[in-house]
Amino acid sequence: MAVKVVALVTVKPGQDEAFVAAAKICVEASRAEPGVLHYELWQEGEGERRFVFNELYVDDAAVQQHMASDHFKAFGLAARDLAAARPTIIVTHPVDIG
Repeated sequence: MAVKVVALVTVKPGQDEAFVAAAKICVEASRAEPGVLHYELWQEGEGERRFVFNELYVDDAAVQQHMASDHFKAFGLAARDLAAARPTIIVTHPVDIG
């Protein structure tokens, strides 16, 4: 069953460019993973202007493989110093509405 992940990250003031640079490496590598159907980075236009990762995987195993990848771990270390708080991560599964 497909898995949709949305991760919201608030970045410290003045750290947007550094965050995007670190995220770019992770996004590009993640898109090449066999279980990744969709992987994008967005940014809110108003309010907190949080960064939003929009991810779609073929199944839960693909999510676990992504989280175990070297590029994801490296991004997590880099983002730790750039983020203002822990990210909000929402993991969802499709609802069959027939």
